Amino acid sequence: MEPIIRIEQLEKSFGQLKVLKGIDLDIYPGEVVCIIGASGSGKSTLLRCLNLLEEADAGHIWFEGKDLMDLSTNLNELRQHIGMVFQSFNLFNNKNVLDNCTMSPISVKKKSRKEAERMAIEKLSEVGLQNFIRADSRRLSGGQKQRVAIARALCMEPDIMLFDEPTSALDPEIVGEVLDVMKKLAADGMTMVVVTHEMAFAREVSDRVVFMDGGVILEQGTPAEVFGNPKQPRTREFLSRYLGDK
Repeated sequence: MEPIIRIEQLEKSFGQLKVLKGIDLDIYPGEVVCIIGASGSGKSTLLRCLNLLEEADAGHIWFEGKDLMDLSTNLNELRQHIGMVFQSFNLFNNKNVLDNCTMSPISVKKKSRKEAERMAIEKLSEVGLQNFIRADSRRLSGGQKQRVAIARALCMEPDIMLFDEPTSALDPEIVGEVLDVMKKLAADGMTMVVVTHEMAFAREVSDRVVFMDGGVILEQGTPAEVFGNPKQPRTREFLSRYLGDK
């Protein structure tokens, strides 16, 4: 099977600070990959490079066989197939829930309003928000806003979903409602790359866990391998905080 995303020797600096140092990583269709690591390890920068929200300095990213670093690649067309969910929701507060979900399908994919609304209602129902379709986005809880953001991304019918710490801005008691939606997506076969501090989610849901430290991938493997028998001392040190394994 060919990877849906192939990353080769990716590098990224901000000024004098080198954030990514030669990253190699393949993501396969239907796979759930969780990227873990301390703050500042390069996780979110790597994720943002995958849809060129950040432009890498060197290396290559192939998405469905197309080189995103090639100037001749139609990035706007490829981005339609990459869903992105941010930690801060990024909803349009001046629009209701339904309009948030129909904007891109109508303006980018040229769907009719009727078709876009049908898809939006379907996706909002899937994330448990069928009773909030006409709601004011500003009046939603954080968990509801993040579920709208997931539904909005799904309305573009992406081939892969990228999640950048989707629960980090949420109150602890509502984290579960977002993770439950993500678990269902994973069970339904959606290809997902998730930057997360939710170790229980990574352990339970991912096919592969990638541990980043200091801008490199220090270790990767199945959840059983990385959580149960980490090979690198730095991985063991990091995970001990979460697993009480000191």
